[in-house]
Formats: sequence, C-alpha cells, structure tokens
Amino acid sequence: MSIFNKANILLPECVDMEKWSVVACDQYTAQPEYWKKAEELVGNNPSTLNIVYPEAFLSEGDGRIEKINATMKEYISKNIFAVLKDSLVYVERTMNSGKIRRGIVGSIDLEEYDFSKGSKSAIRATEGTILERIPPRVKIREKAPLELPHAILLVNDEKDGIFAGIDKSNPLYDFDLMAGGNHIAGWRLSGASADTVIDKINKFAKTAPDNLVFAVGDGNHSLATAKTCWENLKKNLSKEEQHKHPARYCLVEIENIHDKALEFEPIHRVVFGKTFNDVKSDLSKVYNISNTAVENSQEIVLVQGKATDKVYVTNPSSNLTVGTLQNFLDKMGYELDYIHGDDVVRQLSDRDDAVGFILPCPKKSDLFETVILDGALPRKTFSMGEANEKRFYLEAKKII
Repeated sequence: MSIFNKANILLPECVDMEKWSVVACDQYTAQPEYWKKAEELVGNNPSTLNIVYPEAFLSEGDGRIEKINATMKEYISKNIFAVLKDSLVYVERTMNSGKIRRGIVGSIDLEEYDFSKGSKSAIRATEGTILERIPPRVKIREKAPLELPHAILLVNDEKDGIFAGIDKSNPLYDFDLMAGGNHIAGWRLSGASADTVIDKINKFAKTAPDNLVFAVGDGNHSLATAKTCWENLKKNLSKEEQHKHPARYCLVEIENIHDKALEFEPIHRVVFGKTFNDVKSDLSKVYNISNTAVENSQEIVLVQGKATDKVYVTNPSSNLTVGTLQNFLDKMGYELDYIHGDDVVRQLSDRDDAVGFILPCPKKSDLFETVILDGALPRKTFSMGEANEKRFYLEAKKII
C-alpha cells in the first residue's frame, strides 16, 4: 500500500455546483453573517453546507450534529453521488492573484500519520496540535457516514516532478465558487493516469529527508480528528478488518509547496498592556540581546504606531524567528492577538500600552526543515492565502 492512494471518490450529479461547494468550516468564525449569506444562497438545494459544521455555529451543539449525519444518509439514499471508483482528482484553483494553484485529491493511510510533536512519521503536523480542540470534532465525525476534506498536505517537490504532465483528458467540473471564492476545475485521474502519479510519489518518498513526505499545510486539527477516530475504531477490529476499513484512509488534497500560486503570508503579533521598555526588558531576561546583528542572530522587529525598533536574539530557541518570539510570548503570558498585515499591526499598537511585532514572511524552504528540526512550527506561523482562498468542500468519501 502506498502512502498516497486512489479512492472511491464521491461527486454529486445534477446539482448546482456553486451551491454545493462551501469554504472550510474553520473560516469566518467571527463572521456568522458570511455563513448566513451562504445559507440564503444555498436555500433548499443539496450542499456541503448541510453536511459540515461551520465553527461559527458550534454553540448549536449536538442537535446540529444529528441533523448533519441524517442529511448525509439522505444524500446517500437519494443517490446524488456518482462514484469515481479507484480514482484521483486533479484540481486547478484560481486564486485572488489570478494564479492557478494545483492539487491532487486522493487518500492517505492514517497509519502513516502521527500528529505528536517529534514524530518521525511520513505525514506530520506542521503546528502543535491543541488536544482540547479534538474531542468536539470527534463528536462530529465519529458517527458520520461521509468525510469531506479541507486538509491540504504539502510536498517539498522542488523539481515539480509529481505534477508534471498531468492527464487533463477527463474533465469533471469547472465552475465559480460562491462568495468570492474565485474558480475551480477538476479532472479525473484513473487507471494508468492515476498509477503514474502514485508511482512518482512513491519514488519521491524514498528520498524524502528524515522520512518526511507530507507536511500538513491546512486542516491540522481536522486530520488529527480523523486519526483519533481511527485509533478508537481499530481497537475492535482484526488486522484484516483494519486493512480494509474505509475510515483508515482519509481523503486529502496534496499540493507542492513550491507551486508559484501557493503564497505564504506572515501572521504578526500585538501585545496589550505593555510598553516598549517593558517588552525589551523582558526579552533581555529570556534571551541574550544585541542591538546589532551578529552571526546566527534573529531580528525581532517591534513597532508602536509609526515607531520601529529592532533587537537581535543571539541565542534563538527555534529555527524560525517566529518560533523564538512565540516561545518568549508563551513564557511571559502576555495578552496578545494574531494579526494579518503590517498596517493593521501599526494601527492596533498606536497607543502607549501596546507593542506590535512584525514578522518576516516565512520561506517555503524553511517549513520542512523546521518540522524536522523543531518537531512542529509554532502556532500561527503562516497563512496559506486569504479566507476565500481556503479549500472548499467538494469531493467526499464513505468512512463506514
């Protein structure tokens, strides 16, 4: 069995695809109005909106979970899905920049994935998993007959060999996504076309440094939930049953971290209730600080409104500047927020008792190295695009 495999992928037939496909449930969590507008657009039409649980509405509790599971069973019984047997799906997603981001949807073996820090598994989390976030998600998944992926796994394929020469002779869908999600198109890969991709991945896996083949770029907690459910389930299965059980294999999209359309953005920090002098004094208690750059030091940029100051940590605690900074912030227990955009950081820190930290954009080449060296990236290290560029639910797979 390969680390990445074909699957019996479900796609709806005879539905309005724009209304069917909705953005990942962990987006717009503080904007329930986005989801209300999605509900208005969907109306009574079949939609993934009815079979996922937007986190903006988690307060609705178990009643919504029961409705989700019932709707999944209804969609299955009404045969709204076509089954793409033993297939992969090649995806091209138009981004806000106009660039095309490429992906391949298939299944991974959850036995090859371990989200614990320091794991040496072939598939690893890129950020620390917050264990308290898993049980509510398990409750949603454990009785669900279907899974719909929003997890994106990254492969460090600098030569772009895996995506070269993809077969686009069998189109599946081509439509505009709702609410400014731009455009998406997909092609079925089956038979020799799918086997060629899997063979490339298998060959690539043999040379992956430290056995790290896939790093989870988006959907860390979604994948951790699938793993937890599988570990609970397999306790009562024989070895043969475990091998065949569909819940062992999780549907994901893989993307090349070197894809030109895959853009990383830094996530900055703002600390409240502290002054410039407070923060610099505390930094000097935790790290060795220099006012000038020295070999192997990391630059910390502090701002307060239009004012900017810099210090250099000569004994960093992480491979990345953001990790060194986050370790300090965690140790101090400051009140803080995570912010996109330099201008927003300066705006929020434009007061006597706030300090912003503007972080460098992480290099794509640093991600895999840091997961290998540090075990995982610090939380909120980077964002893969804006909210409307996140993965939309589209394909599905049975897990019972």
